[in-house]
Formats: sequence, structure tokens, C-alpha cells
Amino acid sequence: MLRSSSTITVVDDSTTLQFLPAPPHGTTALVFICGGGVSAQAYAPLLRPLAAAGYPVFIVKLPYRFAPLESHKQAAIDRVRSTMAAHPQFSNWVLSGHSLGGALACRVAQSEPQAFSAMVLVGTTHPRQDDLSTLPLQVTKIYASNDGVAPPNRSLANKGLLPPTTKWVEVKGGNHSQFGHYGHQLLDGTATISREAQQAATRSVLLAALTEAAK
Repeated sequence: MLRSSSTITVVDDSTTLQFLPAPPHGTTALVFICGGGVSAQAYAPLLRPLAAAGYPVFIVKLPYRFAPLESHKQAAIDRVRSTMAAHPQFSNWVLSGHSLGGALACRVAQSEPQAFSAMVLVGTTHPRQDDLSTLPLQVTKIYASNDGVAPPNRSLANKGLLPPTTKWVEVKGGNHSQFGHYGHQLLDGTATISREAQQAATRSVLLAALTEAAK
């Protein structure tokens, strides 16, 4: 998963993990922000197949992995911007993030909505305070029925802070940690579907957003 192939170049640096297809499918790419405490490599099984479909993937790492301070969170947001600026050949960006990464994605989208074609929030209760209901981009929110960290009721409670056109996708039987490849997370529920099935469902939503953005 973390080795380059004849069709995908893997770049793992201090701020991002990148999967770059050759050639890319037009000018559409995904920038994805890690969840708190989760390594970028843990999202490789979920996201590398998108590069195999022709869409470049840029996974943004959190400073100190948890981005504990506000300055660290701002640094992660700056990493999103600098990653995009470093790749001007891509003009249709889909923004995504898991858990804390979803919260940071909301902040990025609020500050620069014109920079993105779509946003996909994964396993997060955010936005919690910020009103994003007028965002001029397609938003999708993926939540898992057995998620104990970002429970469905808390995710749905903030529905009014997202655009009325937001697409809501429930992964039945999924939990929080199975959105990535890492151990069981404290307070998380027990999944009743496999990690592979949960990630396949999530990946199909991300692929749909990328496909739509590429039109």
C-alpha cells in the first residue's frame, strides 16, 4: 500500500502522504485530513484505490499527530492550503477529513469555499458552532451507526449547520475506527460489518464526489 507502482507514485513527506496516479484523471484531486492520533498511513487502504481510479490523493498529517493546540490546528489548515498551492495543475478539489480532520475541513471550507468543488465529512460531529448552511458547494456527510466517538445522534443534531442539499450517508454496522486501519478507539462502539466493507462503502461516496467534481 505504501510502495510506488508502475501506475501510482507514493510520496511520504513530513506533512503529507500522497498517492499520485500516472496519468491523473483530468484536474480533479482529493485532499483528506487525518483524524486525531491517526497516522496518514492508516488511511492508505481506504484512499489509495482512488488513485488507482485516476484521482490524486493528498493525505494531510496533523502536527504532533493530535494537533493538540490551536496553533497546531491552524498549521494543519495551512498544510491543506500549501498542498493545493503546490499543485496548481489540479483545479477541482474535493475536501475531506475523518473525525478531527472533518472539523478542520469545515474550517477550511468556511474560510475558502470557492477553492473546493465538494466536501465529504467522515465520522465527525462537526460543524458544531460554525454555520456552513450557505456553503456554495456539494457537501456529503458519512456517519456510522455504531460509532461511539461521533455517534449518529450527535452528527445529525447539527444538520442545520450544513447546506440543505447535504447528502447524508449512513454506514450500517460501522464504527469510528474502521474508517481507517488502526486499533479499537477508546469509547468507540463495536462494528458488526468488516473493516473492508465499511471502507468500501466510504470509498464509493468519495469516488462519487470526485466523479461529480470532474464533470
